[in-house]
Amino acid sequence: MLNGAAERVLDRPGNRLIGRHAGADAPHVDSGVIDRVLRQVRETGESVLGLPVRGRPPSGPDGDRMWSLSTFRLTDPADRRLGMCQAYVDITDGYRAEPRLELLTRAGAGIGATLDVARTAQELADVLVPALGDVAWVALSEAVLDGDEPPKTSGPGRWNLRRTGVAPPDEGWPAGLSAAGALSPALPNHALLRRIGQGETVLLPDRDSVIAAAEGYSELAPLFVPEHGHSAIAAPSFARGLVLGTVVAWHTRRPGPFDQEDADLLTEIASRAALGVDNTRRYTREHRAAVALQQRLLPAATTDTPAAETVGFYVPAGGGAEIGGDWYDVIPLPSFRVALVAGDVMGHGLPATATMGRLRTAVDTLAELELELDPDELLTHLDDLVQQLQGEAPHQGGTVGASCLYAVYDPVTCQCTLASAGRPPPVVIRPDGNVESVEVSPGPLLGVGGMPFEATTFDLESGSIIAVYTKGVIYRDDQDPDAGLRRLTDCLARSGGPVRDLDGVGHELLRSLGDAPARDDMALLLARTRAVAPEDTETREFPADVSVAAAARKAAAGQLAAWGLDELSFTTELVVSELVTNAVRHAGGPIGLRLIRGDVLVCEVNDPSNTQPRLRRARWSDEGGRGLFLIAQLGLLDLSL
Repeated sequence: MLNGAAERVLDRPGNRLIGRHAGADAPHVDSGVIDRVLRQVRETGESVLGLPVRGRPPSGPDGDRMWSLSTFRLTDPADRRLGMCQAYVDITDGYRAEPRLELLTRAGAGIGATLDVARTAQELADVLVPALGDVAWVALSEAVLDGDEPPKTSGPGRWNLRRTGVAPPDEGWPAGLSAAGALSPALPNHALLRRIGQGETVLLPDRDSVIAAAEGYSELAPLFVPEHGHSAIAAPSFARGLVLGTVVAWHTRRPGPFDQEDADLLTEIASRAALGVDNTRRYTREHRAAVALQQRLLPAATTDTPAAETVGFYVPAGGGAEIGGDWYDVIPLPSFRVALVAGDVMGHGLPATATMGRLRTAVDTLAELELELDPDELLTHLDDLVQQLQGEAPHQGGTVGASCLYAVYDPVTCQCTLASAGRPPPVVIRPDGNVESVEVSPGPLLGVGGMPFEATTFDLESGSIIAVYTKGVIYRDDQDPDAGLRRLTDCLARSGGPVRDLDGVGHELLRSLGDAPARDDMALLLARTRAVAPEDTETREFPADVSVAAAARKAAAGQLAAWGLDELSFTTELVVSELVTNAVRHAGGPIGLRLIRGDVLVCEVNDPSNTQPRLRRARWSDEGGRGLFLIAQLGLLDLSL
């Protein structure tokens, strides 16, 4: 017996098949399969349910079909076998959809896992070949590769597409086609390209449609049509209203053409991938802005002052994926001294970078105050600022915490004074090659408040290298700062030396930390110290008497003559006379005078008063008050002296 559906599939009336073998005249499936299943069910008594089989019925669309075959025995109430029954369910649509769903699943899992535009494009091309086509490529606007939005102009010639991902890669790529990385030539205002630019997927189902699309543009066809290419699909990489580029797939070896289901599938895959590309583009733009901000906020990597030559290094966390708040700084101070700074703001991203900029500016300002601050005093003021920022943080959606080390090196005394707020100790390489970490008494992190900071002073010979750094340099995967400090000192012992350039020492140190992306930013500052020779310094002391101005002038002139700097005598005597006179009148004694010869001549006058000299502009009728103004006009005044 056959039902009406079976008669329609077999294209024969049931009475013509009654009494014949079950597999006879049933070309919709293989007769051998029918025999095997019937024999198995008859002998075992176990039904076969949902067996997928392929066949080609004499009638019906699309040629080959997939059937779900179920076979079971017919029995009476006494379980005696009366016959056999077979049921067929057409599962062609579901069977055809299964590999497409698998391809969509693979595309969703394999595309866009990284924040790299080029890699995302290559992942998309790899998914398409050979699952969908024989040749595929992804071309993206150059603006997208740079993190910017693609041009919104309608003309295809302005797309500036660069072929970013290709499959099959390397030697499998067809000869003649533009390779990966190639920039497309100016494209014509072709109807097909306009459709893609408007977000439409274009299907070229056969060779005739391919030839028609290329007609009139024979010079461009070899760049876009692979050899033996006979059917193609071109879909836009479309996300958030922007056409980021195009995705193209070709049939070159398989004989069948693309159909509308293939075009819909490519549209879906390209749309999903486009979101990943656009997310990566937006990340690239934000990351570039953060990097630019950080680079603008950091000082020059290399400085050269009479006190030291320095080289700074900054390495963001995650191999460049994360920008944070680590910084270093080199601040020239009066009397040839130099301040070395390393600091770290909690967190990552633009908020940490912006906070770092504020703290670095504050350190610079505090270091250059007219009344110079010792390192511990400077950190106390910085601690007050961080507490103020913490008060602002709840309104800005975050918290603020920071650490900082501030060190001042004096090339005249060859001493370094530093204070630390939660920072690891600096490491020093002595001229004889001995390496040691400086014993410091670190204070609390900035922002804690109420706790003092303690200054440490130690000798630092000329030619020594001092390394100040943030915790990312010593905190590695083992999270053991002591082990990290030992690694740092061992590396500096191997690579540092009086003849090694600091840049080479720093790069070797960073290489020794390994290739794995750091979990935290790293800021490293290396300084090789210099000294002012004793013969380039002259110090005198005078009592608080108005008559000592002449003695001070005479002493200064005599020392300049001994140094062969007679041409500076007049200006220097004027400076000494005004400063000593002011000290006698307003501060008392003893009064110190120090001359330091370097690339410039430094003239210092100090007194016991804590009151800072103040520059003012005297009125035309005033009989005094013009001394500091005159010195300032000479470009020589620094009120910290």
